[in-house]
Amino acid sequence: MTTRLTTRFTAQSTATEVVSGVALPGRRVVVTGATSGIGLETARALASAGAEVTVAVRNPAAGERAAQDIIADTGNKDVLVASLDLADQDSVATFVAGWYGPLHILVNNAGVMEPQLTRTPEGWELHFATNHYGHFALTTGLHQALAAAGDARVVSVSSSQHRLSPVVFDDIHFERRPYDPQTAYGQSKTANVLFAVEAARRWAGVGVTVNAVMPGAVHTNLTRHINPEPLAHYEESGAPQLPWKTAEQGAATSVLAATSPLLDGASGRYFEDCNEAEPLNPDNFHGGVAGYALDPDDAARLWDVSTKAVSGR
Repeated sequence: MTTRLTTRFTAQSTATEVVSGVALPGRRVVVTGATSGIGLETARALASAGAEVTVAVRNPAAGERAAQDIIADTGNKDVLVASLDLADQDSVATFVAGWYGPLHILVNNAGVMEPQLTRTPEGWELHFATNHYGHFALTTGLHQALAAAGDARVVSVSSSQHRLSPVVFDDIHFERRPYDPQTAYGQSKTANVLFAVEAARRWAGVGVTVNAVMPGAVHTNLTRHINPEPLAHYEESGAPQLPWKTAEQGAATSVLAATSPLLDGASGRYFEDCNEAEPLNPDNFHGGVAGYALDPDDAARLWDVSTKAVSGR
């Protein structure tokens, strides 16, 4: 059993604090979904440390605005924009085909959260298609570039909402069970953790580490589809309050997993509040990691299911 990895950083730490003292000149980075919120602050922190950062986004115009903001703030002109729609496997394949040379850091940050039932042309439910299949195809497609870096890191951005559902292998895409947006989101976030577990196992020999992170509760564009009434009811119910963070605090755990020497060699783990999470327990209302999200058998099964899905479309 591995020892839980802790750091001096906390839930209040910012991405700037985490990356302080880290030098990334010559390192090449891709951050998906970096036009706003946590993704933007992740890209900003990595650029501030001297990395070449590619902002991989669905809306290139918004990506250009984000890039110019980062350049103006950090003085690093090596901030690039690339088109990437994770719900579109052709878009993912085009991005992969256009990449050249090594890739040192990949932050799989983009996602969708709780839209109404939507299916891709393949018939995939949108949460799973975007949050998992899209990033699965992207990361496995970039495997050679990651391996070429020699010490690459992949960050899989999950959520505490993974606790809402395991991956329901018998009906991933809600073809037979009633669709529930929270369950669908939770299932996709569990998949993000399971991906890190299996990728860590498969890629240990090529110097690629893969970890999952939970940013925390942050008001961002990701939450635009959420019905505000249940949240308001929850916050008025007397239940433990959500520990809201700023976007820069939310980006801190991603930046830690992407850059910190404190995590050298760590792989297949789940981090929250800049420390490895403890197992889920009733006393930790907002934190902890569910055992099913770290299950190696489910992780291997998901990898096989995902490989068949993205290769057989």
